Amino acid sequence: MNPIIDDAKHRMDVTIEAFRSEISKIRTGKATTALLDGIKVDYYGNPTPLNQVGNVTVLDAHTLSITPWEKSLVGPIEKAIMISDLGLNPANDGTNIRVPIPALTEERRKDLVKLVKKIGEEHKIAIRNVRRDANDHLKKEEKNKEISEDEKKRLEDDVQKTTDKHIERIDEMIAHKEKEIMEV
Repeated sequence: MNPIIDDAKHRMDVTIEAFRSEISKIRTGKATTALLDGIKVDYYGNPTPLNQVGNVTVLDAHTLSITPWEKSLVGPIEKAIMISDLGLNPANDGTNIRVPIPALTEERRKDLVKLVKKIGEEHKIAIRNVRRDANDHLKKEEKNKEISEDEKKRLEDDVQKTTDKHIERIDEMIAHKEKEIMEV
């Protein structure tokens, strides 16, 4: 394969992973450890990811449990969860922190679906920008007589097929997340 197409495919794959990571943090009404991935805890003056200062587990479908590595971190972890924009109210028993995940209202579910679609559209645009960059590189190679016009056309078709596949994957992920969010 052409290095331009390899690079475009790699950049599109990275965009898909970024999208997957971003939507995994969106609440669905079910407890998932990914929900707390974006939370940073003040650990001796340094903002540290929650999963590096304690063990995060799923107790049941509506409850997360956090066991801090150090007992002194119970307060800072609880505070970090409360000030996050997730709308969660943690409760501690002195050594562990339980985070109940409240059920989502119908209106909130619809808002979250809109958010997922908006994020999906942003990532689709990023994939189309990668396609545009790859096509620009191919045009430059043709202009510099590094490839023939027929070769450029064939490679542009490959870039388009790769783009279509990646956009289709994002659409599938949006549909799956929408189904997950709307499930009561």
